[in-house]
Amino acid sequence: MPQTSTPKAPGSTAEPATADPFGLPAPSASPGSLLAGFAALLADETRAVFCLSLLDGRAWTAGELAREAGVAASTASEHIGKLIAARLVTEERQGRHRYVRLADATTAELVESLAAHVMPGRDSPHIVRTSRASGAMARGRTCYDHFAGRLGVTITEAMGRRGLLLTDAGFALTEQGTDWFHERGIALGSAGRRPVVSSCLDWTERRRHLAGVAGAGLCRLALESKWCVRIGTERAVRVTPTGEHAFAELLGIEAARLR
Repeated sequence: MPQTSTPKAPGSTAEPATADPFGLPAPSASPGSLLAGFAALLADETRAVFCLSLLDGRAWTAGELAREAGVAASTASEHIGKLIAARLVTEERQGRHRYVRLADATTAELVESLAAHVMPGRDSPHIVRTSRASGAMARGRTCYDHFAGRLGVTITEAMGRRGLLLTDAGFALTEQGTDWFHERGIALGSAGRRPVVSSCLDWTERRRHLAGVAGAGLCRLALESKWCVRIGTERAVRVTPTGEHAFAELLGIEAARLR
């Protein structure tokens, strides 16, 4: 609930350190206070469920997020306000509906990496509701706008073996890798603060998969070309026979690794 301000003493001009209506540290606060304030945002289970749900890359209504977390609409609205104030999510309105989504791909990668550290070797019950879906999510899914799960890791490792991607000390495309993306019609221009390539720790495989502009471009190409299709309304994807042929031809991946 928004905090009420404390009346200032006569003659006082100093603003309180937490003047934000949601109790967030002021931008001028110490680095430790800023980090602690950020961590406190995700320390709440409702807000954590919201962030995990938004990893599918879609815009959700406040009502949808409320039902996902099992809270009242008024409670969801308060939590969404805190996430917007912290620039973790963005908001847009269309008619009577209020839509929110994760602020950007960098935020999504941060949430996915944090999940990998706290959910080693198991699936999140808030993301996957059945054992069948859980298996599908582990095999292949999208992490905001790039591939994750066994599919994402398999593609990443295949690119390394082909000399397209350096993975020893951080991720970097080789000259051959840059040409490979250009030949596929994937533009690699940096988008804002997002790097061309980055690594994202996979919370089911416990290994790193390709993210960044290159990872997003490859995912988009695969979905548009029907190499992969989404399963239901979750983030899970499966590789089609067309995709098995494409990945075998382009990256030397055996079909069995994609099933």
